[in-house]
Amino acid sequence: MWDVLESFYDSVPRPGSRVEDHGELVLFLQAGDGYPFYARPRFPGGAPALADVLAVRERQRELGVPEAFEWVHETTPGLLAVAVEAGLEVLPAPLMVLDPEKLPEPHPHVRVLDTRPAEVPVVAELAFSSPGTEKGEAGIAERDAALAEATPTSTRHRHAVADLPGEGVLAVGTAQRAGDVVEIVGIGTLPAARRRGLGAAVTAGLARDALDRGAELVFLSAGSLDVARVYERVGFRRVGTACIAAPPA
Repeated sequence: MWDVLESFYDSVPRPGSRVEDHGELVLFLQAGDGYPFYARPRFPGGAPALADVLAVRERQRELGVPEAFEWVHETTPGLLAVAVEAGLEVLPAPLMVLDPEKLPEPHPHVRVLDTRPAEVPVVAELAFSSPGTEKGEAGIAERDAALAEATPTSTRHRHAVADLPGEGVLAVGTAQRAGDVVEIVGIGTLPAARRRGLGAAVTAGLARDALDRGAELVFLSAGSLDVARVYERVGFRRVGTACIAAPPA
């Protein structure tokens, strides 16, 4: 499974990114609708040293992009200490895979699309501006105000929305695919609409859609243990740790 995941992480950004090699690290830079702003260990078998991390940080500053790094701890365990020595803070995110037999029944108001409605980035941004699972203030009014200024964007992925009658889109998510592997990302619920099971429903909808389209492995990374418990309720189980590193805030 680890080899499959590493192959996925290396291949999925390449079609939409400009790629630079820096020693044992690969830096993906935004090109078109690609994946911006992070570096990963070289595949296969990269073991980045302190000099590699410092060189990439310098390059990211030169380009004016965030100094961001991602890796799986189980496949590159030595990078954690190196990243900390390089001055980065590391978020250990639960890495979870789907048990298809535990998927719940589809939610009646979740739709999975091959286009990206304007609500997807807007709702996601509002959700991630207030992370966690607790209810917050941002809701429909803030969503609609942001939508008035939103511009259409293209996408290569599948997207899901929880679109409730009289309320509109309250939760969103995205599935990105390489081969037979699908990663679910960007799950977000308007803070004012939390605690209604909508994020879990969107996650389950994307997972079921991936299986229906022939995916053999569906996985995601949770931003915290509380968020991981939400994903556990729709059939995901923790198998490892995805590390996300950046300079201190």
